Amino acid sequence: GTVLCDECVSTGFFLTRAPLSTSKVTDKDSADPQSPAPGAGLSPSTLGFAVSAQDTFKCPDDYGFYPHSVSCDKYFKCDNGVAELKTCGNGLAFDASDPKYLTENCDYLHNTDCGDRAKLEPPITAPHCPRLYGIFADEAKCDTFWNCWNGEASRYQCSPGLAYDREARVCMWADQVPECKTEEVANGFVCPAAGELSNVGSFSRHAHPEDCRKYYICTEGVARELGCPIGTVFKIGDTDGSGNCEDPEDVPGCEDYYGDLDLKTIRKSELLAGLQSNGQSRNAPAPKSAASKPRPQASPRPAPQQPRPSDDSA
Repeated sequence: GTVLCDECVSTGFFLTRAPLSTSKVTDKDSADPQSPAPGAGLSPSTLGFAVSAQDTFKCPDDYGFYPHSVSCDKYFKCDNGVAELKTCGNGLAFDASDPKYLTENCDYLHNTDCGDRAKLEPPITAPHCPRLYGIFADEAKCDTFWNCWNGEASRYQCSPGLAYDREARVCMWADQVPECKTEEVANGFVCPAAGELSNVGSFSRHAHPEDCRKYYICTEGVARELGCPIGTVFKIGDTDGSGNCEDPEDVPGCEDYYGDLDLKTIRKSELLAGLQSNGQSRNAPAPKSAASKPRPQASPRPAPQQPRPSDDSA
């Protein structure tokens, strides 16, 4: 199963500077896609653990939470003037931004300004997790990243055409992410050469060779993969490099793309949720009936393209 979202910002993981669209995909070492993410109901602020205190620390006030002088993932909890040294979960750091020192908050390392508190506990690793807590890029696929919570990894995948940017921590256009190999950008689709298509300027659209709902746009020779809103499929236009998203019944060979799904209900719920904008929807999973049905090749494709890589599971 897949959980869909265009702006995964409710968890505070992202600042959206590009079209952000991700799918949560689960496997044996991932959370149930319909259940909360690992650690749901807990905030990083609850993840401080008491340790034996060798440090000498005098509480400035009877009650408060104070940063360690050299360790970013350690802090002191003062209760009735008695100091207790605590350590955040592995991959978290103490947020000392509260000027009154009344907030106990362990946050992700990339969200925390450690300043001169550069020391950290050694990493504790788990599959796909360099530390027990954090958001990490996949080791092999540039469109995939992992949300690790106490060593439990949940896999997320950017929408078609996007890839995970390790620095910005958002899904960006794949051609803008340095880690993406050439064959991973738009699945290796190659835009037509300049002047190859008639009556086409710097922008053109091209059908996906396998999926009725997907298509490619070419802008100044750069290919990007997009998808039609749920309930529609891509229809090749009358002129080269053109096309639009239309009802499946109007696209020969794609009439049964959605199988027995109730499209009226889907469209209504999607509209109510505000998912459709500018003719593009969230990255919803293709129905099972569509997976085994290649797009019909009604006419020769004008744009050259490379073989589509196999979609092996992570």
